Amino acid sequence: MNVDLNEINSRLTGLDEAAVKASLERWSLVAKPLKSLGALEDLVTRIAGITGEARFDIGKRALVVMCADNGVIAQGVTQTDESITALVAADLAKGCSSANLMARVARADVIPVDVGVKYPPEAPGLISRRIAAGTRDFTSGPAMTREQALRAIGVGIETARECREKGYRLIATGEMGIGNTTTSAAVAAVLLGCEPRGITGRGAGLSDEGLKRKIAAIEKGIAVNRPDADDALDVLAKLGGFDIAAMAGLFIGGALERLPVVIDGVISAVGALAARRLCPGCAFAMIPSHMSAEPAARRIFGELGLEPVIRAGMRLGEGTGALCLFPLLDMAMALYDGLVFSDIGMEAYTPQS
Repeated sequence: MNVDLNEINSRLTGLDEAAVKASLERWSLVAKPLKSLGALEDLVTRIAGITGEARFDIGKRALVVMCADNGVIAQGVTQTDESITALVAADLAKGCSSANLMARVARADVIPVDVGVKYPPEAPGLISRRIAAGTRDFTSGPAMTREQALRAIGVGIETARECREKGYRLIATGEMGIGNTTTSAAVAAVLLGCEPRGITGRGAGLSDEGLKRKIAAIEKGIAVNRPDADDALDVLAKLGGFDIAAMAGLFIGGALERLPVVIDGVISAVGALAARRLCPGCAFAMIPSHMSAEPAARRIFGELGLEPVIRAGMRLGEGTGALCLFPLLDMAMALYDGLVFSDIGMEAYTPQS
């Protein structure tokens, strides 16, 4: 699809304030002490503002997992190779990955999308939206072209539209791609204007030497490519991955469709940060879930102005942290849609000054 980010941004109107007000009024009638569900009440009201409906149904929900490989793994920044991306992508399609098992509990469908798996598996449930067979090694030049980055963003926007058309009313972002904690740390370092050493973690359990190689690769990639921090598309193209760009597109597409999009861990959060830099008006449709154990997470959520409600030290990926938010939202919605004070013959609480 043709992606004109300026035109898209001009179409975004932000939270529906009338729906937000109506949601707050609804909460004031629910038979419980005022604000006693804390941040969960805020999330329900935020979803009301995103959807434009004070009373809404998020029963049909999905996890969209963007799958792609990253050429930077040639620098020894991971414990495993591209075969694992293909393996997990196939498992996601077959319904037997970690995310699938958790999604069943969260009553969510799983939609895996191949945007650049190097060795694509034979898996009928894997949606093919391939840009290329993985990105290039960014230590020797740009990971992708600017046009490829836009195409990957377009995949995310189009996927959000398709989800809306299929009746989904809440989606979460997930990713699968060996090496993407390296690409996400590189993108975050540039967009946040900080040293890679301070925000780069061990990913899937790197040794001390592996972590040194990872930081060195990021530093070299930034030095070689000289990305423009004021041009998020330039940063994505030079240092990112197809999965991150496609997740950025999901956040932008969610805003276009007034479809709430849940941020997962640090890689998903980098996609959200890139989306906001590319298209500032899309940020209203983002929903935080958990604070990843990766060191960049706190900095990114601070930049986004969002506060995750789950702090469990998670770093599994695939969207598993975002899935953990769904049951919490369900419990909040059970009260929101449940008894009001008049049902139990009790007067409502009144705000105290």
